[in-house]
Amino acid sequence: MRERVSPARSVQGSLKLPGDKSISHRYAMLAALAEGASRIRNYSTGADCQSTLDALAALGVRIERANGEVVIHGLGLEGLREPADTLQAGNSGSTIRMLSGILAAQPFVSRIAGDSSLERRPMERIIQPLARMGAEIRAREGRYPPLEIHGRRLRPIDYALPVASAQVKTCVLLAGLFAPGTTTVREGVSTRDHTEIALREFGAAVEVRRGVVQVQGPGRLRARELEAPGDLSAAAFFLVAALLVPGSALTIRGVGLNPTRAALLDFLRSMGAAIRISHPRQCCGELVGDLEVSGAGARGGVIEKELAAALIDEIPVLAVLGAASEQGLEIRDASELRVKETDRIATVAENLRRMGVGVEERPDGMLIPGGQRFAAAELDSFGDHRIAMAFAVAALAADGECVIDGAEAATVSYPDFFDALRTVTE
Repeated sequence: MRERVSPARSVQGSLKLPGDKSISHRYAMLAALAEGASRIRNYSTGADCQSTLDALAALGVRIERANGEVVIHGLGLEGLREPADTLQAGNSGSTIRMLSGILAAQPFVSRIAGDSSLERRPMERIIQPLARMGAEIRAREGRYPPLEIHGRRLRPIDYALPVASAQVKTCVLLAGLFAPGTTTVREGVSTRDHTEIALREFGAAVEVRRGVVQVQGPGRLRARELEAPGDLSAAAFFLVAALLVPGSALTIRGVGLNPTRAALLDFLRSMGAAIRISHPRQCCGELVGDLEVSGAGARGGVIEKELAAALIDEIPVLAVLGAASEQGLEIRDASELRVKETDRIATVAENLRRMGVGVEERPDGMLIPGGQRFAAAELDSFGDHRIAMAFAVAALAADGECVIDGAEAATVSYPDFFDALRTVTE
């Protein structure tokens, strides 16, 4: 699908975002393992989170979806059934990595595959700890999907994450729900803690202290009524849009403001962004509030070390802002971008160059000088939802209409993204 995006005079008004992708995945998986029916409001509308629901349904979980709510009839820890066919994770790394922790404990063999993009993404980071817990996992070339998971009675482990990853942490903790005893995950760099919060909400025995998360198994989960906050990663595109276009004033309602993801707002403010939080409140253990942003430009900055890990999903759109900032943006220590849905260092750099923006591509990041202007261009999503959305935002500040090929990639996380963008641009 080709999407045409015209330059904007301003970004104005207010909007509410779909439910947080990360939280929606976790709620669905835990609800499937709980006893009773859980109701989830504002569940993510993205294809990734639908992949999780489809996989759970194939494992025997009854799921109803209507009026913006998802009802999941949990089967308890021992209720999942052997799927009749290969489970399909689509483009969702979250689905395949986190669900594998559950599948590793089942008394049956399961296969889980993905689309061509997902099947290029390495899976050793989950295969290794799950093997230590007793599961047998076979992978293409020993590291790529499809995965064939021979479930076993698991044993608890004490595992130090070699690379910061909330998905790997979640995979091990979900497996730990089935292992008798204490499963421990140690983090050198703190990652988002949605799993720990959700486990508590469902009644699991979880202990968290600085850099260490422990879960007691076997756990018994109870059904819950929950609401997923608006997705902060999706908010990033609209925040940058308002900062790119002078005279903008935008309110984004009901956004998840979990402190482990506050790096985005902190970084934008360090660049001089005028962002205000209003109506802060708690919802199902998560901090939620409204974001008010006005178009005031940005100074520039550096993303490196722990900050690179914290902002890894937002870097594509922050690179766009960096090009328009006063001092530019330097990104280091972000080699993880090379193994996302696309090589996001390469795809960001390619689209920036198509728009006449200078960029120096590096093995673990890029250097983007500031003060640059965006030329109208034909852009490509390369099948990556974050690239599609990041360059739709860049197009708002271009000197003419831009065309984005493969714009349908946005449906992975935000099917209504282009419609929402049109509602707040003039």
